[in-house]
Amino acid sequence: MTGTEWKTEKTEWDLDRTYLSSSGEVRWAEFGAPDAPPVVLLHGTPFSSYVWRGVARALAGRYRVFVWDMPGYGASEKRADQDVSLAAQGRVFGELLEEWGLTGEGAEPAVVAHDFGGCVALRAHLLHGARYRRLALVNALALSPWGSPTYRLIGAHHDVFGQLSPEVHRGLVREYIRSGSASGLHPRVLERIVDGWCGGPEDQAAFYRQIAQNDRRFTDEIEGRYGEISLPVLVCWGADDSWIPVERGRELASRIPGAGFRLIEGAGHLVQEDAPAELGVALSGFLGEG
Repeated sequence: MTGTEWKTEKTEWDLDRTYLSSSGEVRWAEFGAPDAPPVVLLHGTPFSSYVWRGVARALAGRYRVFVWDMPGYGASEKRADQDVSLAAQGRVFGELLEEWGLTGEGAEPAVVAHDFGGCVALRAHLLHGARYRRLALVNALALSPWGSPTYRLIGAHHDVFGQLSPEVHRGLVREYIRSGSASGLHPRVLERIVDGWCGGPEDQAAFYRQIAQNDRRFTDEIEGRYGEISLPVLVCWGADDSWIPVERGRELASRIPGAGFRLIEGAGHLVQEDAPAELGVALSGFLGEG
């Protein structure tokens, strides 16, 4: 990527607002008319709100769209001893809903959550009382056991991996992220995502910190309560997801009363990158119901 391309790419996706959360400074942005129905997009790991850029802009024609980088990810604060666990992210999401004024009667947003963002949204709803108008779960981390073999290996030896040279670290991150796509990421997109974890020692430490802190107990705490969910739910899944098999998506939908299931053909775990148009159509239809 040339310097001009990188500058343009950064300009195209800058989170221009900040909120000081209980786990550090959070960067966020919003799109669309301020009086439009609110929609919040949650990213997963090892990503940031950047992967939602196309969907966010498409939805902004009809909705007030909120995006944010979770603490320890993307443009948000990364620091030593930071709590970036799924439990912390669920609490921070509740704080943000308060900050955005999306908690009162009739102000509830629709929520679209990818990967471990699904667990964050589910924890906020089931454990912290966050209320949503609708919930779409996209290749969501919600049922144990989870984590690819590579993910589990890194988590078990994060202190060792944290000592890798910057060059080897970048190669590991690149190949790991590449495996999340079934069709192959555009080189510029791949490098933009990789750069978020390779800007220096702080980024490198943050990459291994977030993996080390994630634990299946955070989904175990809520799995038995999915039957309590009474709002409209749509589960979308990339048919070629090599990180979380599609069977998990079908099972998740079966555990939530009345939940719909939408299979996105030709897409892997990163559905937003592999099939943005198909995912956008599915989400637009679901959000516009009722």
